[in-house]
Amino acid sequence: MRDDYMNAVKEIIGAVVKKNISLEAEKWLEDFTLAADQSAQLAKVFVMLPRKTGKLQLAITDNEQEALHAAGFGYIQNWTIDRLSRVWLLAGLDLKDQELLFSAIDRLFLAAEVNEAVALYSALPFLPYPEIWVKRCSEGIRSNIGSVLEAIMENNPYPAANLDEAAWNQLVLKAFFTEKNISLIVGLDERANLQLALTLVDYAKERWAAGREVHPQLWRLVGRFINAEIFETLTTGLQHYNQMEQRAIALAISQSGYQPAKDYVNTYPELKLALADGSLNWNSF
Repeated sequence: MRDDYMNAVKEIIGAVVKKNISLEAEKWLEDFTLAADQSAQLAKVFVMLPRKTGKLQLAITDNEQEALHAAGFGYIQNWTIDRLSRVWLLAGLDLKDQELLFSAIDRLFLAAEVNEAVALYSALPFLPYPEIWVKRCSEGIRSNIGSVLEAIMENNPYPAANLDEAAWNQLVLKAFFTEKNISLIVGLDERANLQLALTLVDYAKERWAAGREVHPQLWRLVGRFINAEIFETLTTGLQHYNQMEQRAIALAISQSGYQPAKDYVNTYPELKLALADGSLNWNSF
């Protein structure tokens, strides 16, 4: 089932790629797809590809964008043609042997410069044998390069679908540390867990102690796990004069099952009203 779905996605992407490159570049890529020794040629083709395709922003029709959005890959519209072409190249590799495929692509990771690394991590959702890329994805989270982290963290369905809890929690925490767009993390709500909530609460206390603000989306990952210990920290946050933080904490409390917290937030008339009229949601932040 996954193979049929991904083949359909690859067809859409392939059509977009071909419309955005020259006939010469298309022929060059086609020659590679028909080659009998793809693994031997892959590194050279992967590195040379931007010289053949260019680096312009993608041009996508409304119909193509609609099809990509329906498949869950609408974010591709913001990519450059070389990035998408590299992803399509990797997704279409005709290497039946799992070890051969892993070896060929892993060599690319080891030698990658920044733009190449961005394409490689962007390709993870499209690669076969998703379980074999988990370690590489987890290692990528330790990168200090912003664009590489964004390729892993933002609009990428691979981490939520494949990382274990520890690696997932590290990804989310690193996203807050490095000020990435939290709302673009795929699976954010589905992968929320108690250990992550406790870690984020500790992080919030450290921020407050240093006189710094806390990202309001942090509380989105705490609400479902509010208990007496977490509630004590939330009361501190509600007593701050940062309205956005107050509202985010109130919204988190509204999504919890901890009644003392619900009763407490109702002592704040403005927050009680905002919750009652339904004007608060996580897109507000």
